[in-house]
Amino acid sequence: MCGITGFINFKKNIKEENNILKDMTDTLINRGPNSEGMYVSNNIMFGHRRLIVVDPEGGSQPMKRSVNGKEYVLVYNGELYNTEDIRKELLNDGYKFQGYSDTEVLLLSYIRWGIDAISKFNGIFAFAIYDEDKKRVVLARDAMGVKPLFFSYKNDTFIFGSEIKALLKHPYVEPIVDKDGLTELFALGPAIIPGKTLYKDIEEVKPAQYIIVDENGIKKDIYWKLKAEDFRESEEEAVEHVRELLTDSIKRQLVGDVPLCTFLSGGLDSSAISAIAAQEYKKKNKVLTTYSIDYEDNERYFKSSLFQPTSDKYYAEVMAKYIGSNHRNVVLNHKELVTALDDALIGRDLPGMADVDSSLYLFCKEVKKDFVVALSGECADELFAGYPWFTNEDMINAKTFPWSRFVSDRREILSPELKNLKIEEVANSAYVDTLKEVPHLEGENPLEYRMRELFYLNLRWFMVNLLNRKDRMSMANSLEVRVPFADYKIVEYAFNIPSNIKLLNGREKGLLRKSLEGILPQDIIYRKKSPYPKTHNPIYTDYVCNIMNEILENKTSPILDIIDKNKIKEIVDTKGTSYKTPWFGQLMTGPQMIAYLIQINNWLRYYKVKII
Repeated sequence: MCGITGFINFKKNIKEENNILKDMTDTLINRGPNSEGMYVSNNIMFGHRRLIVVDPEGGSQPMKRSVNGKEYVLVYNGELYNTEDIRKELLNDGYKFQGYSDTEVLLLSYIRWGIDAISKFNGIFAFAIYDEDKKRVVLARDAMGVKPLFFSYKNDTFIFGSEIKALLKHPYVEPIVDKDGLTELFALGPAIIPGKTLYKDIEEVKPAQYIIVDENGIKKDIYWKLKAEDFRESEEEAVEHVRELLTDSIKRQLVGDVPLCTFLSGGLDSSAISAIAAQEYKKKNKVLTTYSIDYEDNERYFKSSLFQPTSDKYYAEVMAKYIGSNHRNVVLNHKELVTALDDALIGRDLPGMADVDSSLYLFCKEVKKDFVVALSGECADELFAGYPWFTNEDMINAKTFPWSRFVSDRREILSPELKNLKIEEVANSAYVDTLKEVPHLEGENPLEYRMRELFYLNLRWFMVNLLNRKDRMSMANSLEVRVPFADYKIVEYAFNIPSNIKLLNGREKGLLRKSLEGILPQDIIYRKKSPYPKTHNPIYTDYVCNIMNEILENKTSPILDIIDKNKIKEIVDTKGTSYKTPWFGQLMTGPQMIAYLIQINNWLRYYKVKII
């Protein structure tokens, strides 16, 4: 994995602005600590930071190739999992390779097929290609949005980067948040409207989108969309099909020239990935290393709930023993967890999921000490109905995002001057606009119609937010994390499985569970779903409350201009219990909401955000 950045202007000479390019590229050193490269020309400036995973010598970037006297230049962040399939096609067409990297395969694919090449790629990617022949730059992002790509278009200059911080190093881009951005922060945060950021002049390339930049401006288009199709398989065939797709995806993602491990919580998804990976390792007389996360004294304070019925530690150890992995349990310190809220914020360039982010940041930091690549179980819940809102009737029928059902409650923490922000309207508009995109079959019954909406909402919103989190927290530590469930082939198939088959035997992820029989132990397969582990230790609550009190008492704290100080003081004094509803999803409740406000304050301060 890597970091890419640059800027393009076809109307003036920008060659002398290489110092700006250097500053932009330097911001991405964590994404690519091994090497850097730049391409500088009259109209095109590309910067690259590299994390070496495959072909140390042959995969250097920016990568240049000349065909018929015309130059093509690529900067690329990602991994193609069907590299060898495409390489065979290119070899048959007479193309020659100088190395064995997927970078070269991607560039030659574009030279051979142009824009159509993007639809051939199975992987996670964000890239920019300068096509001298057509005098254009083509940028694209993978179908699920695993790899990020941001841009700004100002003064005839197209500015792009893997992270927002790179764009902010260009003099044309400022950290400005207008009233719309501020409303979105409280209406939808920490989720972001697809294609947008909170910043006024910074956008994000959407998942499955490509952009063409030329002297006429920019053109956006989508190269892949979900389709509603009749499901013609039996229950038994569906079980086998899911097993085959998942096994294929995991095997493809075990490639690399560097050490690889898996994340193992003891839940269904990470256990499936770890079991199949361990089996492949055994064929090569190798032992897989697995990692789980825990918190100091968590067993002592854990309390079962609808969203988190069991703790993970016991099941992770059971699973590690079953597959024979070298298992390591990372235990996080609560003071570090709070300190890392700032590291997580800087990783995202925006307020995120509070300690749900900072814990992952610290976890990845520990894993990185010995590994460069890890596999993780994100996306299974969105695809195979793992969340309560796929089975709870009230949540199913919610007329809004089911993970953010209490948006109106957020208004009470706003300052008097901002009480009139249209947060409910913005949330509802985003929700309704997304529903308009959902593909349906004719004659769907009301329940199936609604379930298809729920799956689409999860794919386009909740899943993307979790993928953003995984990318930023891992790459902030120079760790590449792959997500086998996010394979677009699995997504296409799962989207069209009827809910009664997906929820086989009346269980969340029932079909996925059935498909893993013979691969996992029964007690792992039929364990009730438990989400990403969070701390239950009251010392964490004490820490965040103390910090929030300091913010409230400091008259220069930027958040004081947008919150109701007395209301927040009341919430802090009750250790978060007076704010009754979850802020977001399953995990952001009382103390996490306070931590989220801390992140907002520090974001406004560190990034010198201008609110207009």
